[in-house]
Amino acid sequence: MPLSKHVNPEALIRESKDKKHRHHLTGTDPSRITQPYNARYGTASIPKFCIPSKGIDAEETYRLIHEELSLDGSPTLNLASFVNTWMPEPADKLVMENVSKNLVDQDEYPMTQNIHTRCISILADLWHAPSTKKAVGTATTGSSEAIQLGGLAMKRFWQERRKAEGKSIHEPGPNIVMGANAQVALEKFARYFEVECRLVPVSVESKYRLDPKKAMEYVDENTIGVYVILGSTYTGHYEPVQEMSELLDDYEKKTGHSVPIHVDAASGGFVAPFVHPKLVWDFRVPRVVSINTSGHKYGLSYVGVGWVIWRTQDYLPKDLIFELHYLGSVEYSFSLNFSRPAYPIIAQYFNLVHLGFAGYRAIALADLQNARLLSRALERTGWYTVLSDIHRTKPGFQGTAGGDEDNPEVFLEGLPVVSFRFSDTLQQQYPEIQQKWIQTLLRAKGWIVPNYELPPHLEKVQILRVVVRENLAEALVDRLFADIVEITQNLIDRSSSVHALEVLERQHTVHTDHEVLGKMEEGSGSRPSGTYAKQC
Repeated sequence: MPLSKHVNPEALIRESKDKKHRHHLTGTDPSRITQPYNARYGTASIPKFCIPSKGIDAEETYRLIHEELSLDGSPTLNLASFVNTWMPEPADKLVMENVSKNLVDQDEYPMTQNIHTRCISILADLWHAPSTKKAVGTATTGSSEAIQLGGLAMKRFWQERRKAEGKSIHEPGPNIVMGANAQVALEKFARYFEVECRLVPVSVESKYRLDPKKAMEYVDENTIGVYVILGSTYTGHYEPVQEMSELLDDYEKKTGHSVPIHVDAASGGFVAPFVHPKLVWDFRVPRVVSINTSGHKYGLSYVGVGWVIWRTQDYLPKDLIFELHYLGSVEYSFSLNFSRPAYPIIAQYFNLVHLGFAGYRAIALADLQNARLLSRALERTGWYTVLSDIHRTKPGFQGTAGGDEDNPEVFLEGLPVVSFRFSDTLQQQYPEIQQKWIQTLLRAKGWIVPNYELPPHLEKVQILRVVVRENLAEALVDRLFADIVEITQNLIDRSSSVHALEVLERQHTVHTDHEVLGKMEEGSGSRPSGTYAKQC
């Protein structure tokens, strides 16, 4: 029998199990016991893809699922994601005390709703809204939902304006402009709500982000708005909100067409105000009508909370607000889903009170310092080129960076993200070494560092990206860098064969029946447009 056949692990496990005697009337296994946990009570099987006919003890159920989930990666070593994974113990306690509350039930949980309102006012104040006492906004599941709401509001205003002018809203229809570096949630809005998505190509010269001058080539009378990103998913660069606004001001003077801006501050909304308060990107820019952020990223809450804030109530169309009467009082809703857990909002408020401005600033400064450390170390190896710019000094500050680490104004603005690739020299000297091997070999050491292509027009360039979060302390940065150096040196020295690397890479692509069940086959979705669609 040839050894190179396909092996199905799930099928072999089923075939290899003991054949047990079954009762001739009931068809049940008389030796089967209700305790499935292997070490102490036996080895009775539990169906994976249908509900068990009988339940099992809660403690044993916990142990069974707990052990299976232990195969997940470590959240601390997951450097691919922006999502926060740690909160202090008092926050955990507060979360568990309120895990059963439904945010939408305002009559039953009035104080929870008050906390929700306070968070909106705090963010409106942080982002310089005209009136924080009359701030308008809502919690969302994350930035994806918040982006949909911001886009919907802009679309509705465009429709109302077109109708008032006696023009069609269908021919040629609305469009929205964004950089090709946009996260997939922005393109989802366009596709789901039937808006033409106009992706502006990015370049090395534009720092891998939206080029405002180039974007103006895509703007016309049917543009409902421009998405400007405060913190690109690829490299962490901030897009120039003020420059985009000034160009749109000039456009309005020439054409009479007013095009608003929605700022996607999914990550930057909780970084820029604390680290770069002089940077003008928020409601200080008159053309910015709405801003979203993710509380579960640099807002440092657990996953499940985002926010969208409008400049004033005038920018939230009335027909997007629903008045409800069936929960015991008159309530208002303008989110995409109805029921929503309250604990992520409570966790967000905990952070705002516990950390305050000084606490958020200290954490953001530490994240940026660690990101700068890793960036400089990578570049000094000569093996890597760093695409992100947060470790580089602004013009006029050259020569001061080494002794002025505590002054963020010295450095170029951006998220604590390190995006890097093989240097041109390494690629020329060792063309057989593939950059994706670094991701695979780091994964073998527990680190999750993604390797992926840049947006269209730069898709031939692959980058590795490390997101520096609060729990990536300097000691872990040291260890990560040492592992990157060791892996790269081994590849250069050819101490690991190409064959071994290919085998190691293939181990991540062997699928069991369990992994395939319920998943779409390759090609089931639409072709990618280049927007970043991986975990973020």
